[in-house]
Amino acid sequence: MSIEPKIALVVGANGVIGRNLVDHLKTLEDWSVVGLSRRGGPDEDRVRHIAVDLLDAEDARARLSGLAEVTHIFYAAYQDRPNWAELTAPNLAMLVNVVEAVEPIAKGLAHISLMQGYKVYGAHLGPFKTPARETDAGHMPPEFNVDQQQFLERRQIGKAWTWSAIRPSVVGGFALGNPMNLAMVIAVYASISKALGLPLRFPGKPGAYDRLLEMTDAGLLARATVWAATDPACANQAFNINNGDLFRWSEMWPKIARFFDLEVAPPLPMSLAEVMSDKAGLWDAMVERHGLEPRPYAEVSSWGFGDFVFSWDWDMFADGTKARRLGFHEHVETEAMFMAIFEDFRRRKVIP
Repeated sequence: MSIEPKIALVVGANGVIGRNLVDHLKTLEDWSVVGLSRRGGPDEDRVRHIAVDLLDAEDARARLSGLAEVTHIFYAAYQDRPNWAELTAPNLAMLVNVVEAVEPIAKGLAHISLMQGYKVYGAHLGPFKTPARETDAGHMPPEFNVDQQQFLERRQIGKAWTWSAIRPSVVGGFALGNPMNLAMVIAVYASISKALGLPLRFPGKPGAYDRLLEMTDAGLLARATVWAATDPACANQAFNINNGDLFRWSEMWPKIARFFDLEVAPPLPMSLAEVMSDKAGLWDAMVERHGLEPRPYAEVSSWGFGDFVFSWDWDMFADGTKARRLGFHEHVETEAMFMAIFEDFRRRKVIP
């Protein structure tokens, strides 16, 4: 029995989510991949990249005009802004520009997958109902994740294609220059602490050290995303996707310290964005001493994102059983995920 080939358009292909999704699709014989990003990337077997400014509707239409064979759109792009209210316009515009450029010409389009997160539940605003469920009430806008989903819901009416909304927790995986890569924040923070002869201190709010939270492994997320995009039972629905376990930093932090051969000292609230701002020279010296991949210090870690996550002095987790009820049963132990990511960073010569 022949397998019908599928062509994935991965939007945001260089981010931690998009990169791992591309890597997963490459292992599936019936998929070919087109990756979209601002920087583009090298083409390889069954994967080609397109550099495009998705905020420019004309540029998007011109550069995506040859994608009539696309069957699945996986949208995982994100534009950061200093103010939360300013996020809506650019992030909605990018999705709209992709769909309006591709949907009219892709006659075989079967599915559009939208990557969201727990901000749908107000997780970025403060304590929210846990475990969060896909049926929970919305919150006061602005919220670009909600606007994006509503755009797809309206656009899909009367169409043959379906949509899904995927809601991971904080995602763990490999990607450089990504604004939301917590594992990289921790790895670079620990490496610099070691270079300075310091113990590893938890830098967040005191209450955050003992709260319950969870993460989502990027590989697991990729597999769940493809599952939701190809299983008819998942059509036009949202799914929380998480590792399946909960942890507290008070338990995880000493384990992370042991990986880096560091002692643990009591938590000390500090802004990583401030205390790490003068460490570029030190990092450059570490790169030369240890033969690491030469990357600008500003691209290695997003300290502001670390400060954001470590400020959560409330529980942060969602109910992932809906996906399991419909057939996705994978899980990942979060401690093992962290250690595997750190080992991967070392193999890639990103950290000492």
